[in-house]
Amino acid sequence: MEIETLDWLRTTEGGRLLVHAAQAWADHAGDPVRVAALVRRFEPDAEKAAAATTQAQLRAKAVAKFGDAAHQMFFTPDALEQATRTRVADHRAARLAAAVPGGSVVDLGCGIGGDLIAFARAGLVAAGVDLDPVRVAMARANLDALGLPGAVQAGDATAVDPSGFDAAFADPARRGGRGRVFDVAGWTPPWPWVLDLLQRRALVKVAPGIGHDLVPPGAEAEWVSDGGEVKEAVIWSPDLSTADRRATVIGERGLATLTDEDDPGAGVREVGAFLYEPDGAVVRAGLVTAVAAGVDGGLVDEHIAYVTSDASFRTPFARGYRVLEQLPYREKQLRAALQERGIGRLTIKKRGVQVVPEELRKRLALRGDDEATLVLTRVAGQGTALLVEPF
Repeated sequence: MEIETLDWLRTTEGGRLLVHAAQAWADHAGDPVRVAALVRRFEPDAEKAAAATTQAQLRAKAVAKFGDAAHQMFFTPDALEQATRTRVADHRAARLAAAVPGGSVVDLGCGIGGDLIAFARAGLVAAGVDLDPVRVAMARANLDALGLPGAVQAGDATAVDPSGFDAAFADPARRGGRGRVFDVAGWTPPWPWVLDLLQRRALVKVAPGIGHDLVPPGAEAEWVSDGGEVKEAVIWSPDLSTADRRATVIGERGLATLTDEDDPGAGVREVGAFLYEPDGAVVRAGLVTAVAAGVDGGLVDEHIAYVTSDASFRTPFARGYRVLEQLPYREKQLRAALQERGIGRLTIKKRGVQVVPEELRKRLALRGDDEATLVLTRVAGQGTALLVEPF
């Protein structure tokens, strides 16, 4: 989209076209060709009609990340994919606001402004810089649409001196021409720039799979999950850190956090009456033993992220299962045992074993009226099949 087209969409006439496109998309989302045709009838200019149609599609998709605010915002496909979910961004912004109350933050690579919005909502004075002038224009439009203050300008984030702000935030691009870039050497801005930024008061969003050894001394690595899915890791500079490792879990009932200071350690023990599957953020943060201690239990294997206990606990950091019985691990005997129990629908969960659940389910060819959950893992180094039920 050209900036001139974006500016037109923000006019009264453009706003009417966006409303029309949104209604057409709501009525015929399964038929984008028909949606485009309906919008063209309302607006003969092909570029304007195409831009409105694209925004209607992206806004509908963005609701999952931005909620109702998405209907007022502007997006590009790539920027929407890279944007942080509102609940995750709001947590990060609230934590920063608590560390620098009423302070200022510069977003070095602000994109369409998703994080700027969260910072502004948290009461921080927010400014953003991005190399892409279209994204800068969208970030400015999004702040305006939501009635939030903030300054945005086009420029090279690596050339900005953040010393005039109380904190700096960066989210290096981790995609290249061939998809995701897992090696920090291929990020943009590059890893040495990230390390230099973290010598100041700063926080940097990084890939959830980042190695613990890459976290600078004195900094804190926080892994965040939302709705059971790990969404990001953030490195907080020494001036902002409060622990070495942290797992933050965001759910429908609120937020809970766990740090290395909450981890007294736990050993391996035999499988008890209950099995616990730690949240992915807990696993990434290396805090599985903290969950084990919290449920008065232990690990099923020193290398496996399953916890077992004789007691029933409800914890935001793990999903709990009641262990019904242990079944044969070998496939032929397992099939017979499941058939004997009349199980036809099977959820297969696995950790630490070379099993592809979808392929195993097909090979088992189960027929029956009952439904069950099967956990395939290692217990004390041995392959084990556990029939469980969630609680």
